[in-house]
Amino acid sequence: MLLQTDPADVAAACGDDASWVCKRVLDVTDSESLAEASDLLFGTIGKIVLVLLLAWIVSRLLSRAIDRFTVRVTNPSAASEALGKIRRRAGSMVVDATAFSTRAAARAKTLAQVLRSVTTGVIWAIAAMTILGELGIDLGPLIASAGIAGVALGFGAQSLVKDFLSGFFMLVEDQYGVGDIVDLGEASGTVEEVSLRVTRLRDVNGTVWHVPNGAITRVGNKSQQWARALLDVNVAYGTDIDLAQRLIKQTADELWHDPEWSEMVLEEPEVWGVEQLALDAIHIRLVVKTKPAQQFTITRELRRRILRVFEENDIEVPNGQRLMIREDREDPDDAVAPNPAADPKP
Repeated sequence: MLLQTDPADVAAACGDDASWVCKRVLDVTDSESLAEASDLLFGTIGKIVLVLLLAWIVSRLLSRAIDRFTVRVTNPSAASEALGKIRRRAGSMVVDATAFSTRAAARAKTLAQVLRSVTTGVIWAIAAMTILGELGIDLGPLIASAGIAGVALGFGAQSLVKDFLSGFFMLVEDQYGVGDIVDLGEASGTVEEVSLRVTRLRDVNGTVWHVPNGAITRVGNKSQQWARALLDVNVAYGTDIDLAQRLIKQTADELWHDPEWSEMVLEEPEVWGVEQLALDAIHIRLVVKTKPAQQFTITRELRRRILRVFEENDIEVPNGQRLMIREDREDPDDAVAPNPAADPKP
C-alpha cells in the first residue's frame, strides 16, 4: 500500500500543478530529486515528444492523402473519364487523350508539391509554438514580434507573394501548361516551364522570356483543346470568284482526306466567302479546325497547295508590287566619241 505524501512535500517537489507521475514517484521513493526528474522526463519532455510524434503522424497522413490525390488525377482511367466529360460538353470537339493526361499529371504534381509544403509548414509551426509553451516561454512577445516582422516582410515582398498567388490560381484553373502556345501580353511563344513564381516561354525567334506570374494580366492560349487555321486567299479583280472558291474548297478537302494530314484536321474545311474588297485584291476566307498548335503547319501547307492550283488554272494572285515602265535611253557616258582622224574629209 502506497503512503500518502504530505501535500507540502508534493508542492515542493512537483510544484503547484503536480502531475500524476510526479506524485506516484514521490509516493513510492519518497525522493524529491527522483520526483523532479520523473516530472521533467515524463511531464515536459514527454509532452514535447508527444507533440513531435503527433506532428509527424499528421504530416505523414496528409502527405499520403495528397499523394493519393495526385495518383488519382494522373491515373489514365481518371484522365479518360475527365476527357469523356469534356467531349460530351464540346460535342464534336476532339482532344488528344495523351496530351490531356500528361498535362493533368504535370499540373497535379505541381499542386501536390505546393499543398505538401503548405501543410507541412503549418503543422510544424503549430508544433513549435506548442513546444515553446511547454518549455515555459511566453509566446506573447514572440507572436507580436513575428507579426511585426511578417507585416514588414509582406510590404517588402508583396510582389513575390502576388507572383505565388497568381501562379497557384493559374495552375488550379489550368489556364495554360507546358507546350501551349500563349500570348501573355509583353511576350508570346511556346511555354517551356510553369512554376508558382514565373513562367518561361520561347518565342519564334528563339528568345527565352521569363515572365513573373504576378505581371500577367491576360492570357491568350492558342493551343488549348483545339485551334483554327484561318487563311485569307487573295485573288485579283476580274477573277471568277465562284471558280476560285471551288478550287480553294477542293484543295482544302484534299488536304483533309490526305492520310498524312488528316489526323491534324478535326472537321471539314469551310470557305466562308469574300471577306474583304481591298484596293488591289479580293480576300476569300478559308477556315480549318485543327488539333492544338497545328494551325500554323496546316496554314503553310494550304498556301503551298492553293498557289499551285491557282497557277494550274491561270488564276492571278496579286502581289501588291508596283512597276514603273519607261523608255530605254542611251547613256551619254557609254556613247562612243567620234574619231576625227577616222572621219573622211569632205
